[in-house]
Order: sequence, then C-alpha cells, then structure tokens
Amino acid sequence: MRPTVSTERLSAARGCVADVAVLGRSIPLFPVERTMRLGAVVDARAAATPRIGWAAIFTKAYALVAREMPPLRSWLAGIARPRLATADRSVATLAVNRVEDGADRLCWTRIQAPEDQSLTALQALIDESLTKPVAEAFPRQIQLEGVPGALRRTILRWNMRSASPKRATRIGTFSLSTLAGLGATNRFHPTLCTTSLSYAPLEADGRCLVTLIADHRVLDGAAVARALHWLEQALTVDVVAELAACGDRARDTAPRQTAPVPEARPRAAA
Repeated sequence: MRPTVSTERLSAARGCVADVAVLGRSIPLFPVERTMRLGAVVDARAAATPRIGWAAIFTKAYALVAREMPPLRSWLAGIARPRLATADRSVATLAVNRVEDGADRLCWTRIQAPEDQSLTALQALIDESLTKPVAEAFPRQIQLEGVPGALRRTILRWNMRSASPKRATRIGTFSLSTLAGLGATNRFHPTLCTTSLSYAPLEADGRCLVTLIADHRVLDGAAVARALHWLEQALTVDVVAELAACGDRARDTAPRQTAPVPEARPRAAA
C-alpha cells in the first residue's frame, strides 16, 4: 500500500532561511577548529552576577579580536571589480531559535559594536531577542520575509556584495550560531558573513571545541588559526577580568549579614 502524501506551502519564514542557506553555498567557506581551555572562564562566570550566557561571552571576546584584526570586519564587495570593504567596527549576527505557534523559527538578531558594550548589556540584548514578540524583536526580518522570493534573493545578493555601511547592519560583519545549549554541535552552518563562530558544549574539565568558519576569498587558514588563538586569550584574560569585576560588584552590593545582638545576660538579684 502506497503512503499518502500531503503538501503545504513553504512559509515565508522558512523560505527566507532557505534563501540564506542557498546563497551561503556561493561563498567558499572553510572551517578551522581549536580546543580551548576555558576553566577560568567557567569559574569567573559562576561567580558573576547577573548570570552571563556563553553567547554573550563569545560575542564580546570575538569582537575584541576583530577590533585588532580588520580582515575579520571585512567582506568581498563588488561583482565586476571585486574589492575588500572593511567596517570600522563589528556587527554581530546571532542566530536565535524562537518558537512561534508551536513551531521552531530561526531569527537573526544584530548587535552593533559588541566590543564596546559590557557583558551585562550584551546579555540584556540577547534576552530581549529571546523574549520579545517576534514582530517587535525582528521587524526588518519580518519585512524581508514578506517580499516575493525572487526579489528577496536579489536584495540579499545586493546586500552581500555592497560596500555601503548598511551592509554591515543588515548582514553583519561576523555571525555566531551554536547548539551547545541543546547538547549538540553545529560545526559547519550556512552564513553570509566572512566569518562565523560556533562552539560545542563544554567538557567537564573546561575544554571546549570552537569552530571558526571563514570565507577563503578574504582569509587564509593561518589567519583564522591566529584569530582562534587570540580568541582564547581574549576569553581567558579580558572576559575573565570583566566577569570577575561583575562578581566583585555583586559582593559589594549584597546586603551585609549583621551578627544578631546577644540577649543581655540576666543579672543575679541583689
């Protein structure tokens, strides 16, 4: 007996994700990986208040590296006469999974100049992207999803190769996508950015496999390996210092426990 098959129209949200995935295949991406020892980050994070998520931590650390490495803020612009375009600051594009009407929905939130923002500010922005109504949190994406598919792909292609400042705010200079919170690893995922970061769940001893996907037209393997080396330094030095400061502030502002006043010892009657 043959199975029955039902069909339904591809949703605009799913169609937009499909367009990004297909266009991402046109970029010659390659992955480079490094196992990092992040025990110091684990300890500092546990003592910090408020709680800072790993996405905010990696975003801040990578943006600090990109501040010192302009190629991490660059992309290939132009078609007939290709040239490198470089933004003066990073724009992070974070993949966010939302559930809408009982179905998973992939959204992209963009954070400008994460290198200049505190970890608590970054965490607040990420929390907003996870809790605000989708229409409020991602208005530009909703607008793009409403465009017919052929026009949507044309818009995305133009943004990919544009040297306009709007390109950085619409595509991002780097992206981050991870499934570590679900106990899984997505070591190679589609992206329209020159580099995209992913990290695996942490091991019990604090080791973490970190993957950096890069556009071979802009970066070679040696530069990507150095970026990962400096990322580990940024995590274990700069981020640990900021997390420690969060812990110190939390201890300073915590209500002090005063010792109970002992009851007066009863005196013997004269």
